[in-house]
Amino acid sequence: MRKARSTTPEERLAIVQDCLANDKNYGAMALKYQCSYQQVRNWVKRYEEMGSAGLEDRRGHRVGTMPSRTPEEEMRDRIAELERRNRDLQMENDLLKKVRELEMKDRYL
Repeated sequence: MRKARSTTPEERLAIVQDCLANDKNYGAMALKYQCSYQQVRNWVKRYEEMGSAGLEDRRGHRVGTMPSRTPEEEMRDRIAELERRNRDLQMENDLLKKVRELEMKDRYL
């Protein structure tokens, strides 16, 4: 099993195009470009789903910080932002309820 290696998006695109030209022979491309079979397979799969934008490395980036690539991703980003906002507002409400509860207890002591 070959260890994964770092590649640029341009290298990935060249590997994927070569692989598609050779009837998706992942093993041969992995040997030819000194990378793992799984890397080549994943790149081809992402390329077929999202095009060349799917080959970008977005690890370590929050969902809402980078521009969306597809309308589906845009909706996913919007949903994630609304869920974060909803969670923050719920925590704020819970905190205010607790403060009121404590103030009421202090009045009767």
